[in-house]
Amino acid sequence: MALKIRLSRVGTKNEPHYRVVVAEERSRRDGDAVEQIGAYNPNAKGKQMTIKLDRVDYWISKGAKPTATMHSMIKRAKRAAAAAAPATA
Repeated sequence: MALKIRLSRVGTKNEPHYRVVVAEERSRRDGDAVEQIGAYNPNAKGKQMTIKLDRVDYWISKGAKPTATMHSMIKRAKRAAAAAAPATA
């Protein structure tokens, strides 16, 4: 069972919203997911995505591979979390 961290579309026509999910590699794009670990709204102003980085690290340690798009989004989320951490500490 190969797992992927990928986007699953849940929005309506011309209003895209996505869930960040861990799903089996062969399942449909919007099919059953093992776990939902975040959300992404490309039309939102300000904060477009929320990702549970601890769960991402957990699933990657278990062998899940992020898609190319999710890899870049995870890097961006980790950079934002690192920048926010010293400001709050």
